[in-house]
Amino acid sequence: MSPAGAPAAPPEIDGVFAALADPTRRLLLDLLAVRRPSSATTLAAEVTVSRQAVVQHLAVLERARLVAARRAGREVLFSVRPEPLLATASWMTHLAETWDERLRLLKQRAEAAERAENPGAGRGGDEAAVRGTGRHADGGDVRPGQGPG
Repeated sequence: MSPAGAPAAPPEIDGVFAALADPTRRLLLDLLAVRRPSSATTLAAEVTVSRQAVVQHLAVLERARLVAARRAGREVLFSVRPEPLLATASWMTHLAETWDERLRLLKQRAEAAERAENPGAGRGGDEAAVRGTGRHADGGDVRPGQGPG
């Protein structure tokens, strides 16, 4: 379940992540993006695994809807389907923006709390600390990092 206000993850996201988890499948996607439709035999010539392994990897990519297969004579040609990748990338971008905003707000709150706790900190300290007595006007010692600077 998505938190309130957050877009739901695309339904195919689990399959996309599972398919992309394998470096051979990522390589096959890269090759298909450059070469356009290719057969398993053509792709197997470019990688270090057997044709049978390439066929199995392509089946995983097809189940994740990352590639499409079409018959051309006796061959099956595979091509990239960008839609699931785009949907996943869009969701991840929104997620990153959400976290950036959360972290910005958290930083603001922490800085406000620090200013409330140490009203003289970050503004040069109080007059006694500036004069170099090592003590604040209230009699407390100046801590390292607090005071002029």
